[in-house]
Amino acid sequence: MAITCAGTEIPSDAEVAQQVQQGNRWSFRLLVERYTPKLQRYAHTFLFTVQEREDLLQDIFLKAYIHLQQYDPGRPFSPWIYRIAHNTFVNAIRAKQRAPVFSVDWDTVFPHPFAKEKTDRPLKQKEIIQELEECMAELEEKYREPLALYHLQEMSYEEISDILQIPVSTVGVRITRARAKLKTICLAKGITV
Repeated sequence: MAITCAGTEIPSDAEVAQQVQQGNRWSFRLLVERYTPKLQRYAHTFLFTVQEREDLLQDIFLKAYIHLQQYDPGRPFSPWIYRIAHNTFVNAIRAKQRAPVFSVDWDTVFPHPFAKEKTDRPLKQKEIIQELEECMAELEEKYREPLALYHLQEMSYEEISDILQIPVSTVGVRITRARAKLKTICLAKGITV
């Protein structure tokens, strides 16, 4: 469904994809513009370098364009392209033969109560974030990715289910277990969350 903004209709992602399917290849740039920042953030959760992210994003959009005829405009576009991104990132990690490490906004995962600002807070906050990322790296991939998609990409359980191709109930279980395991790992390292 198109959105009206200041008298101008803005087509939905599905409508833009359908336009491309019907031969208007230039419309694809709208999807690239809309999804580049989102997919850059998603790539960042795997801690790819800037150059790797740029290369992988080009690969993702190329794959999406080539396979766009397989997209069903009756379904949401976001999970479809995130599935392509997921597969591309996993394949890149396997090619490098190393486990992914996620960069997480820990204030989102574990909100902290308000405290007075201290002069050493930015330094300590960086240290805490680094320690939490190390803890996150110890989680199994099946727990890390749903946690990152939920907290960093702000996706629903249904969208995560589509991307990872697992049942919605499994998404919820994995996120709950990921939080518990992460807390246990952090506490074992002396990090309070």
